[in-house]
Amino acid sequence: MLRVVLSRTFPRISGISNCQYSAAAIPVPSAQPEVHYNKLFINNEWQDAISKRSFPTINPATGEVICQVAEADKADVDKAVKAAREAFRFGSPWRRMDASDRGLLLSRLADAIERDTAYLAELETLDNGKPYAVSYSVDVPMVVKCLRYCAGWADKWEGKTIPIDGDFFCYTRHEPIGVCGQIIPWNFPLLMQAWKLGPALATGNTVVMKVAEQTPLTALYVASLIKEVGFPPGVVNILPGMGPSAGSAIASHMDVDKVAFTGSTEVGHLIQQASGSSNLKKVTLELGGKSPNIIMSDANMAEAVEQSHFALFFNQGQCCCAGSRTYVQDTIYDEFMERSVERAKSRVVGDPFNMKTEQGPQVRNTILGYISSGKREGAKLMCGGGVAADRGYFIQPTIFGDVQDGMTIAREEIFGPVMQILKFKTLEEVVERANDTKYGLAAAVFTKDIDKAHYISSGIRAGTVWINCYNVFGAQAPFGGYKYSGNGRELGEYGLDNYTEVKTKTITGMVLLVYTQLVVQPCQTSTAYFKHFIEHAIIFHNTYFSHYVHPVLIW
Repeated sequence: MLRVVLSRTFPRISGISNCQYSAAAIPVPSAQPEVHYNKLFINNEWQDAISKRSFPTINPATGEVICQVAEADKADVDKAVKAAREAFRFGSPWRRMDASDRGLLLSRLADAIERDTAYLAELETLDNGKPYAVSYSVDVPMVVKCLRYCAGWADKWEGKTIPIDGDFFCYTRHEPIGVCGQIIPWNFPLLMQAWKLGPALATGNTVVMKVAEQTPLTALYVASLIKEVGFPPGVVNILPGMGPSAGSAIASHMDVDKVAFTGSTEVGHLIQQASGSSNLKKVTLELGGKSPNIIMSDANMAEAVEQSHFALFFNQGQCCCAGSRTYVQDTIYDEFMERSVERAKSRVVGDPFNMKTEQGPQVRNTILGYISSGKREGAKLMCGGGVAADRGYFIQPTIFGDVQDGMTIAREEIFGPVMQILKFKTLEEVVERANDTKYGLAAAVFTKDIDKAHYISSGIRAGTVWINCYNVFGAQAPFGGYKYSGNGRELGEYGLDNYTEVKTKTITGMVLLVYTQLVVQPCQTSTAYFKHFIEHAIIFHNTYFSHYVHPVLIW
């Protein structure tokens, strides 16, 4: 049975850029999807934690326990890393697999996830609390697109030939880094898993992934699909567990070659330190933000209000790049405030399995403290400010006016549905104030003047700047931050490059050359054949070096 949603339009999948939902057929969900997997996934097997410990995962809409989940600790991390190292061993099935076949496996994984879209969306909503319509129409399709994009790159990491001086032949090749530890957050469990797995697997690495203890269920189901589609044992290992135990063990592990982490800046510091003090493993960090959203007086008012609402309130405000500092030019400040408050009051908060719901529960309940801080420090509460239900972790859409740059709510990442609106006068002023933060993840500017757009976007120190839009993502475009918002990039060619090492090979003396007609079969590797090939290559080199020939294929 299908229910056709006509009341709102869902954000475009390739670029989630507005709060309107397009008419789409979305299956009626089950509010109690069956949980199939709650153990550790190591070496393609489901296992209890070595300690036999487990922890509860909670439904944030009700506060009730969904199920118990096996809790990985250092011993389990050691076991998973050993499996990943064996899978990465030179000569292993994974290392010998053709790059095009790696891409095929990723494509099959994307197909399996697409096949199970409805179930994964139900499980994501149950465990995370985001509206089912968002899980179904945004999160899962973006996962599929990300994996397919990475699959396409698998056999396209080409090296270069380099014309160095002398009688040498020099070339480069991209090689996988090795065992990659990956630690993902709870705000986009499925999507963050794809952002990490896709590039790591496309480039030939193996993975030990710690999933957030708040939202482990969809990642574990995807682990079952990884086995189903044919990834060799040990290539992907999925561990639910706590940060101070399992996460710390990954970051400090001497046999992990790279760590990729998405989460808070505070934990990012710890991971960077642990990585450096252990084996100097490579690190990619996608951390917190306090992103400025700048509304110029010439902006399209209706569009700016709706986009700014979406920039902050999407995903219950639980986005690292949320437009949480909304700077509005003084001549339109009052009108913008009035319209924004009206829009926030109309936002539907409630049961995430209800198709009309725009905002579900929060995953953590720390937001009321920030609201109290805003009132205490003199900001004007324009709407909201309290809980929105008698159970679960629901917060009213909240807007503060008269916010000053030094207030706690304007300095710290709230990670909830709390919008701060600040007033500014000039272009130069707003750029300076927007940059007055330790973060630099994202920003936006709304204006009809292209010169102003370029001036502001060039002046803002942030990894992503949107112009007349917000939260537009594509698997093709890199994402990452300046300053305390992290280092490295995810997505796009830049993101995949972070999972490779560049090796330079230089051959001295004679360069082997072969006739154009000569076809060398890779399977013919006997000593006699190789000796015969070398002898004829030398004769050819000495006799015909000055003639037009094709370069040798070196393997």
